[in-house]
Amino acid sequence: MQRPSIGWMPGAADTRPPAGTAELDAAVAALAGHRLAVLTGAGLSTDSGLPDYRGPEAAPRNPMTYEQFISSDRYRQHYWARNHLGWHSMYRTEPNPGHLALAAMERAGTVLGVITQNVDRLHERAGSGRVVDLHGNYNRIRCLSCGWTCTRAELDERLLALNPDFLERVTELGDVEIAPDADAVLETTTGFVVADCPVCGGVLKPDIVFFGESVPQPRVREAFGIVDDAGALLVAGTSLAVMSGLRFVRHAARAGKPIVIINRGLTRGDDLASVRLNAGTSEALGVLADRLSP
Repeated sequence: MQRPSIGWMPGAADTRPPAGTAELDAAVAALAGHRLAVLTGAGLSTDSGLPDYRGPEAAPRNPMTYEQFISSDRYRQHYWARNHLGWHSMYRTEPNPGHLALAAMERAGTVLGVITQNVDRLHERAGSGRVVDLHGNYNRIRCLSCGWTCTRAELDERLLALNPDFLERVTELGDVEIAPDADAVLETTTGFVVADCPVCGGVLKPDIVFFGESVPQPRVREAFGIVDDAGALLVAGTSLAVMSGLRFVRHAARAGKPIVIINRGLTRGDDLASVRLNAGTSEALGVLADRLSP
């Protein structure tokens, strides 16, 4: 995953009024008669209680890079302590009406597939069948040395045993801010015990693409395949600040396909959109599902 270029200013508010009937009619007209590729970001999951990254009201974040993670035990201690707390909040979240609308559109044959930048697995839990988790998902853990894998729930049993009082101690300090990638903001992670690979003692890492890592090429090819096979692209809940998502919008634009972007706040792909909706994703996707599905 690459960081956005210096010229891009994420989090800028959209000063236009919220999308109304005319804008929704235009979106329906642009997408009608096409099978859709859908690209989603953290803004889609805000109605499930997860914060976004770069919306107008999003708190500044500084995610750990891959180089930091592999460079020292201290960085990994810091990461896993935060992740341990964040996961206990994230796994309880439920799909919202936006996720459910996309799953319904897929069942109706309107949506061909979903490419998501999110790692929360809410699309799968909502019932979407063809989902490319572009940046991976938090539920799978892998050893960087021997390739051993387990689920996040299985790892949690080990982390709870190694750190029996940790969750209680940190939650007693008050509200904790949870990030969209199952990270959490903690003042101190001193004393947290990290679980190593039980097979070779190697470093365990979640199946999430960190900043500084590349999205695996098979995943990229599958995502481009969805865009190529679709007649139009629907983008929901992302500022498109990182190239890993923006490239699909540019690809659809080069192919002359209609592009509809739904987001609160400006996006890096606005100049490529056929229709741009300044709207919440749950409400707008519900309308599109009602009007586009046969």
